[in-house]
Amino acid sequence: MAKLVPLSRTASLRPAVFLDRDGTINEQMGYINHISRFQILPGVADAIRKLNDAMIPVVVVSNQSGLARGYFPPDLLVLVHNKMVSLLAEHGAHVDGIYICPHHPEAKNEEYRLACNCRKPKPGLLLQAAEDLGLDLAQSFVVGDRWSDLKTAVNCGATPVLVLTGYGRGDAEYIGPTQEVQPAFVGDDLAGVVQWILGKMKVREKMTGKEI
Repeated sequence: MAKLVPLSRTASLRPAVFLDRDGTINEQMGYINHISRFQILPGVADAIRKLNDAMIPVVVVSNQSGLARGYFPPDLLVLVHNKMVSLLAEHGAHVDGIYICPHHPEAKNEEYRLACNCRKPKPGLLLQAAEDLGLDLAQSFVVGDRWSDLKTAVNCGATPVLVLTGYGRGDAEYIGPTQEVQPAFVGDDLAGVVQWILGKMKVREKMTGKEI
């Protein structure tokens, strides 16, 4: 399983928000094969900052088969994530970890051509993040623009949330009706999704008497 070193750690089991990257955090442009193609979606940084302010860990989980296919080198992926971290920081926001899967069955590079447990919808990235950061997956949320993100949530016991940016709107209309897995919530953008998540967290807090 491939991952970037987490940006921070948590001391006890807590719920988290897992975010897909392309189409959820940044504009969906296919493979990000140049740093200039990475553009954060409007309102995303402010939405993540609200989760930060609520002390809810935010973890990015992303399939990056472009590495396996040879569309871009590993150092570009590092540069892209450094840019993401920098852009978020400009708005007072941060993510607590970045976990990626570089594998694909048809990988050009043999080291990436394997049957892994981290390519979504398999749950490996989230399981690793939970172990590293002390997260409670059953109380966590997985947000993405593809049905593979929703299936990932179900496969690790988290709550699936669909965002209609990226591929989300098309998938909701054409793929969603045929799927067994359905989102617990559908939001127009990450801002709307975060508002819903924070509301759910407040309800849980009232029911359990435990602070977020």
